[in-house]
Amino acid sequence: MAAEVLARAGASVTVYEQMPSMGRKFLIAGRGGLNITHSEPLEQFLTRYGDKSAALGPSVSAFPPAAVEAWCEDLSQKSFVGSSGRVFPLGFRATELLRSWLAGLEGLGVRLLTSHRWLGWDRATGALLVAANEKNSDQVEPQQLFPDITVMSLGGGSWQRTGSDGRWVPKFQEIGINVHKLRPANSGFLVDWTAEFISKFEGMPLKNVSVQARGNPVPGEIVLGETVRGEMMISAEGIEGGCVYAVGRELRAACDAQGNTTMMIDLRPDLSREQVEQRLNTARPKESTSTLLRRTVGLPAVAIGLLREATKNVLPRQASDMAELIKSLPLQVLATEELDRAISTAGGVAFEELDHRFMLLRRPGVFVAGEMIDWEAPTGGYLLQATLSTAVAAANGALSWWEEEHPTEM
Repeated sequence: MAAEVLARAGASVTVYEQMPSMGRKFLIAGRGGLNITHSEPLEQFLTRYGDKSAALGPSVSAFPPAAVEAWCEDLSQKSFVGSSGRVFPLGFRATELLRSWLAGLEGLGVRLLTSHRWLGWDRATGALLVAANEKNSDQVEPQQLFPDITVMSLGGGSWQRTGSDGRWVPKFQEIGINVHKLRPANSGFLVDWTAEFISKFEGMPLKNVSVQARGNPVPGEIVLGETVRGEMMISAEGIEGGCVYAVGRELRAACDAQGNTTMMIDLRPDLSREQVEQRLNTARPKESTSTLLRRTVGLPAVAIGLLREATKNVLPRQASDMAELIKSLPLQVLATEELDRAISTAGGVAFEELDHRFMLLRRPGVFVAGEMIDWEAPTGGYLLQATLSTAVAAANGALSWWEEEHPTEM
C-alpha cells in the first residue's frame, strides 16, 4: 500500500520481500473470507484500538473504511457488508484482490523483488543491508542500499511461515529504538483440561455465550472487564474463538500480572438468572441433571461438560446455585498460546519513537507501518484497516518529509 501511494506520486519504488512470493500473510488473512474493514461509525471504530486509539486515530481517519472500500473497487473488487457489519470483497477471497493489486503496482512501475531479507543498517555508512536468497541470507554478502526514502513494513511475530518472524526487532534495538516485546494478540488461551473432557469435546463450539475477563490487580479486589458475546471453541490446549479474542487483551494482562486468571462465562445470556432458576425448578422425578439442563435451559452437551469440568463434576443440587453457575461459570486460564499461533501481534515499535509522519526519530527518512508498530485490535476488519491506514500515512509522511528536505527538487 505504501509502494502504491509513493508510485502514484511519481517516486521510483522497489519493494524488497523476504519470502519467495508477495502477500503471503494477506492470503492467510483471507483464507476464510477476506474481512477488509468494518462498517460501524468511525467514532466507534476507533475505540477498537484501545489505548492506542489516539495514536492511530489520525491515520485511520485520513484513510478510513470508506477509502478502503473505494480502493477495492478501483481494483475491480466491489465490497459488501455482512450481517455482522464486517466488510468483504464480493469475491470473498484474497487471491483475486492480491492478483489485481500486484498487477496494478507493476503497471505503476514498482519493482517487486522477492527472496530479499533486510539484515539491518551498516554501522559505518548507515546503508540498508539487504541479502538476496532467503534461505542463506545470513551467509550471503549483503547489498548496501541508499534509498532517498525507506518505508519498513516488517510485520509482527505471528504466522512466521508467512514471513513475519520478528527478526527485525534486535536490529532496531541495536540503535536504541524502543521496541515493546512482541506478544500474542487474538490468540487462544491455555486451559488445563482433563483428558476425559478433551476426548469428548475437542473441536466443539460453544455458541451464543458471553464472556468477561476477571482480574485481581489488588488482593481481594475483583475487576470485571467488558462483556463480549459470541462463540468460543474448545481446543486440545484450551479455548479460542471470536469472543475469547475480544477479551484477550485483559486476559493476557491478568495472566502476566498474576500467573493465571479467570474468565467468566454466561452459558445462557438470553435468560436472566431468575429465569434460569425458574426453569430448573421444574425438575421431574428421577430426571438426570444432564437431561434437566438440556430440557429446561437448552444447554448442549459441550456446555454441560464444561459445567462438570469447572466443578470437578460436583454440580450444585439447588436450582438457585445451578442458575448462578450457568450465568457465571468461572474458567481458569493459564496463559496465551504461543506467539506463532496467534492471529496477530501486540507490541512493536513504540509510538514515542515516531513523529507524526510515522518516521523514526533516530533514523530520518525511515518510516514504519503496519503490525510492526505497537498497537493491537480485535478481529473484524480492524487489523487490516489500521495496517493499510498506517501504510498510507507513512507514505504520505515520507513524501512530505522529502519535500521539506529538498524544496528545490520537487
